[in-house]
Amino acid sequence: MFCYQCEQTAGGKGCARIGVCGKDNDTALLQDLLIHAVKGISMMMHRAAALGVKDREVDHFVTEALFTTVTNVNFDPVRIEAILGQAGVMLQRAKSLYQSAAQKAGTSVESLGGAANWQTPANRTEMLRQAEDLSIAKKLETNGPDVTGLQELIVYGLKGTAAYADHAMILGVEDDSVYAFFYEALNFLTGPKATDVDALVAMALKVGEVNLTVMGLLDKANTEGFGHPEPTVVRVTPVKGKAILVSGHDLLDLAEVLRQTEGKGINVYTHGEMLPCNAYPAMKQFKHLVGNYGGAWQDQQKEFDAFPGAILMTTNCIQKPRESYKDRIFTTGLVAWPGVTHIPDGNFTPVINAALAQPGFAADEEDKTIIVGFGRNAVMSVADKVIDAVKAGKIRHFFLVGGCDGAKPGRNYYTEFAQQVPDDCVILTLACGKYRFNKLPFGDIDGIPRLLDVGQCNDAYSAIQIAVALAGAFNCGVNDLPLTMVLSWYEQKAVCILLTLLHLGIQNMRLGPTLPAFIGPNVLNVLVEKFNIAPVGTPEEDLKVMLAG
Repeated sequence: MFCYQCEQTAGGKGCARIGVCGKDNDTALLQDLLIHAVKGISMMMHRAAALGVKDREVDHFVTEALFTTVTNVNFDPVRIEAILGQAGVMLQRAKSLYQSAAQKAGTSVESLGGAANWQTPANRTEMLRQAEDLSIAKKLETNGPDVTGLQELIVYGLKGTAAYADHAMILGVEDDSVYAFFYEALNFLTGPKATDVDALVAMALKVGEVNLTVMGLLDKANTEGFGHPEPTVVRVTPVKGKAILVSGHDLLDLAEVLRQTEGKGINVYTHGEMLPCNAYPAMKQFKHLVGNYGGAWQDQQKEFDAFPGAILMTTNCIQKPRESYKDRIFTTGLVAWPGVTHIPDGNFTPVINAALAQPGFAADEEDKTIIVGFGRNAVMSVADKVIDAVKAGKIRHFFLVGGCDGAKPGRNYYTEFAQQVPDDCVILTLACGKYRFNKLPFGDIDGIPRLLDVGQCNDAYSAIQIAVALAGAFNCGVNDLPLTMVLSWYEQKAVCILLTLLHLGIQNMRLGPTLPAFIGPNVLNVLVEKFNIAPVGTPEEDLKVMLAG
């Protein structure tokens, strides 16, 4: 195996024996083969789409296949083998759709090679053999680090975008143009321009453009389904009683758990990226949603071990479960870990029964709270106060400090940075990176909290809308605002968000705790020259530069 798609990759270069995430060799190779398969499907569907053909079954399969390979989603090689079997069927379906459309239109069918001719191997041994020939390591030998890194940047961006598209799709919000772009971009990676650095950079930025659309779709799905988040006080200490902990990102799964546990004497807690769900009106109507337990995903083994109830993982973020809680952790959706019970159909009875069989919390702990729910509607409802505070010199600068959290050393930077932000500045935050500082006291400026939790990682859309609205109010560009973005990254959702920000022309961002291993020095120089993106340094040095502008 060779994998360098996440920030924690071994030695900052790539995992070659076993993934730092816990992914074994077979799983890594099967995921590489799955990406090859969806490229073949996309070659056919891109041409079929040009002839007016659409197919929701194929659309959904490709989206879910991409999401399946995101870091910390599916660690089960048996399930990935099954998906590869489906991929072979979908490729034949796509081929038939293209051939029928071409015949109907009176055009010739292109003779395509490579991934377009892929067929599901007969067994895992053959799958692994094929995957070895398609590995990133082989691509590095053939194309070098810059071309390979840019190709993978596009793939990783597509994976993150597919995750958001899948969340929106589950809630009934879709856009044909998004699926068409997945096919376009994956087809591009099989063509002659896939070794042209300029063409690769342009396609990467287009991934960012489409991801903005997809984040908008998900925002629409979430807010139409559950209401706009509103400032909400959330308890972060347990209360007495039986308990279920819901982690991941999926709002519909949480809503279903709440509905199915109503009246059963079970308290429900959010974990990790689910924290912002406490601010949605439709969730708040359930009184047994009692708060948030724990912090970011990388601390789950210790936190889940101590949690005296059942645990449900709804999307990416799972780590290898300890034996002490393996019988009371469950997966759903695309998440999988060998030996962990999977809930395939939205019936969470096994989770409920496991919670009832556990002791639960014996007593209430000291009541501690934080405030969440500062999405774009909430912030813009007090925009006049924010604008007046800026004009009066009471708010000097805004910092967007957020992104993925992780276990790799260096992330204390974000805690120290937030602590050192001057008292006349406001911090916006989102995603699980907020756990580095979201329980610290920041106070307020004339009633405006100095820490505004915008939401999940996909709520970067809200943050962008806030920035655009403020720029409009001050009659300037976003880059002219007293606003600096200090981002942390870990996996592919962060990659697609970064590409969106680059597409929008956002400059002077800081990225850390380390730069992506797949972005080589030559490509980094391009990003520095065009966008002035830079790695984080020390909080003291970075703040001095940011506040001097």
